[in-house]
Amino acid sequence: MRFTLTALTLWVALVSTFVGAQNAAPRHLSRATLEDKIRGGWAGQMIGVSYGAPTEFGSNGKIIEGNLNKYLDWSPERLKNAIDQDDLYVEMTFAEVMDKVGLDATTEQYGEMFKNSLYELWHANAGARRNLNRGIKAPMSGNPKYNIHANDIDFQIESDFIGMMTPGLPREANKYADRVGRVMNWGDGLYGGMFFSGMYAAAFFESDPRKVVERGLLSIPAESAYAKVIADVLRWSAENPNDWMKTWRLIEDKWDKGDVCIDGALDPFNIDAKLNGGYVALGLLYGKGDFAKTLEVSTRSGQDSDCNPSSAAGILGVMIGYNRIPEVWKAGIPAIADTRFAFTQYSFNQIVASTQARALKVVEGAGGKITATEIEVPVQEPEAPPLEQWDIGAPRKRVEVNEPDWAFKGRFNDGSTKLPWGDERFKEAGAAGAEAMLTFEGTGVAIVGHCTQEGGRADVFLDGEKAGEIDAWIPKNTSDDDYWHISGLSAGKHSVRIVARSDADARSSGTKVQFVRAIVYGPASLP
Repeated sequence: MRFTLTALTLWVALVSTFVGAQNAAPRHLSRATLEDKIRGGWAGQMIGVSYGAPTEFGSNGKIIEGNLNKYLDWSPERLKNAIDQDDLYVEMTFAEVMDKVGLDATTEQYGEMFKNSLYELWHANAGARRNLNRGIKAPMSGNPKYNIHANDIDFQIESDFIGMMTPGLPREANKYADRVGRVMNWGDGLYGGMFFSGMYAAAFFESDPRKVVERGLLSIPAESAYAKVIADVLRWSAENPNDWMKTWRLIEDKWDKGDVCIDGALDPFNIDAKLNGGYVALGLLYGKGDFAKTLEVSTRSGQDSDCNPSSAAGILGVMIGYNRIPEVWKAGIPAIADTRFAFTQYSFNQIVASTQARALKVVEGAGGKITATEIEVPVQEPEAPPLEQWDIGAPRKRVEVNEPDWAFKGRFNDGSTKLPWGDERFKEAGAAGAEAMLTFEGTGVAIVGHCTQEGGRADVFLDGEKAGEIDAWIPKNTSDDDYWHISGLSAGKHSVRIVARSDADARSSGTKVQFVRAIVYGPASLP
């Protein structure tokens, strides 16, 4: 996988820009400015997620057209929506671990908190909670061996708090991102959080959104697919400075392809971290520091169109500070400033205070100085971690359970689940020993089935050899239908045989194993 010449040239230019800066004089912020910027970051997140909430995944693979402000009907009351948003309360629970355990909390300790959380989770978060409850500890809970959602958006939308507690300190941001992000993500999914927290860290001392994006980019490996997306967005936005829709189309044509997520494979829905991260960068670059424009572009881009404006507005909120956020957007915050976010111990005022306290500790630990009125922050240049990439391949085929690629032996019952877009058919094993056989041609496969509180277990055999097991039990408020997956197979024909068992997790109330479909993957999907 080679880095394109144009992207590499951009990368060299970015690195060269900052050569020698490490020896520059420390930067200074008053405590009041630090608090104002942190407050602006949290407020920006709340505004962005509340603004985009009605559009979330309502426009996949296409721009949201029309009068967006009229469509969303913004009012101060809308900010109450932020109290119950996972974009905010999930990251606050990681912040709580830091506040209770300390800044040296380990990935395993973050994982233990996540294992016992009660809120609803999907995708990489859900896969991680499920793994943790099966005894697969963090960081393996986010590893693609066990979590097919490793490249999804989850940590990206939960990393904001890290950037806000590491002002001007991108290496510190990466240190904490690496510990937290591996609970649920890996590779590009992890890099999304590093890129975002790197942008937040830069936003404390930068007023130009382009420089913020460039600085964030230096926190992740240049060879990663994620970095290539952002390098493309930077280049295309420079070539088309007044036409964000043209740049959006270029992103779409090159990068909105081959989402490996079992929910988005061969479907317009795309929860991939790097694509949605590109939309956040797009909002910042074309928003040019204007709050309303930043919200509009990052929302109109579609897909995860509440998380994306939340992060874009959060980063801009740090850049300009709470006091400079236009009153029309923040007018609803005072009324809920002391209301606790769902599933947390924090209100808006409390999370701002908590973040500021952690920021002072981080700055001091990095060699900075703290006085009663001012903080001195040492210059710290971004440093990317070693490259890690996972690519199960490009999805080639969705094999529904009633298609001839499947064969069933023993007792199976037909069933269907009503979904908003239609009935979803499944085959349920009726007794221990019932066998499902899938024949496919590809380099990877994912078996999709219903995970429930009544889930049972099954043994998996690949090309005649024992290859693992399925555990279809899942904790409450956890949505994940990845029964079993594998990548890196030799190209050609393969078979998967699945044999239902009579046992189940001790917490399960049944032994159900229900097959829905398979996703077959072919050669590598990354451009």
